[in-house]
Amino acid sequence: MSDPTLQDADEIPDNAPRQFRLPMTMNGERLDKVLAALIPEHSRSRLQGWIEAGHVLVNGVPGKIRQNVGADDLLTVAMQQAPEQTAFTPEPVTFVVVAESADWIVVNKPAGLVTHPGAGNWSGTLLNGLLYRYPELAQVPRAGIVHRLDKDTDGLLVVARHEAAQTHFVRQLQARSMGREYEALVMGHIAASGCVNLPIGRDRHVPVRMSVVAPIAAKEAITHFERLNVGHIDQAPVSHVQCRLETGRTHQIRVHMHSLGHPLLGDTLYNGKPLGQAQRQMLHARRLTFIDPASDQPQSFDAARPPDMEQVMETIQWTSR
Repeated sequence: MSDPTLQDADEIPDNAPRQFRLPMTMNGERLDKVLAALIPEHSRSRLQGWIEAGHVLVNGVPGKIRQNVGADDLLTVAMQQAPEQTAFTPEPVTFVVVAESADWIVVNKPAGLVTHPGAGNWSGTLLNGLLYRYPELAQVPRAGIVHRLDKDTDGLLVVARHEAAQTHFVRQLQARSMGREYEALVMGHIAASGCVNLPIGRDRHVPVRMSVVAPIAAKEAITHFERLNVGHIDQAPVSHVQCRLETGRTHQIRVHMHSLGHPLLGDTLYNGKPLGQAQRQMLHARRLTFIDPASDQPQSFDAARPPDMEQVMETIQWTSR
């Protein structure tokens, strides 16, 4: 394809539409293919997304991916930022601050809120909300987030307000001196107490899952659990369990409970059933303890179970421990 006439890129803002007048000698070719040649710095799949969203005009009319374009056609492209380029944008996001100091913020994250931007969730995360409420966190790596909770797990996590505090907390995690306790509802009547010490890595067959069975790049993972109560829901046996983490791997409690044959209620990714209207995995980060970076004194915080978990628990017919 001969060079099309193009606005001088040095004379227009980065976010301004770019126009391309196709040469008279050009034969008809697919719009997405032509754009891929004209704007090679962007992938064809991204350009196709722009076309589908109406950001590409052909002679002033929204184009179609498979539409043929050719001689003298005028293409107008409204350049769009890649999602990851806007991931660290402040946004008003709802979450509860339990306590804060000059060095840290303890957050009670609601279920359904993603902690950190990533593939498929580039905005509307806890990180975006933290940057909105605490603009100074823009100067701290990952906006001060020290550890994460899964999207559908609710409860407590700590955020560092400056890099020195973040380093202090990371060292506590490495030394396993930061305490993180959870409540969970699991399927079946689990043993009274125990410890799962099984390395966790990416599942070889289902990329969105983690696994303890021949995992990819496995890392040490240790979960202590204690049965608090047992009962039945919809005639199915269930257990109320307290879990304490020594390590913090992705999906750790979910994977370890599944490995015991006791997946979390509602955790369909790991074969848990949505019993008793459990619409998510029934996992709640109930207690958080750490050493204050400034005073070197222990800090401890508790969060009450959320209403949806309470509602599920009320439908369980409890028996003795």
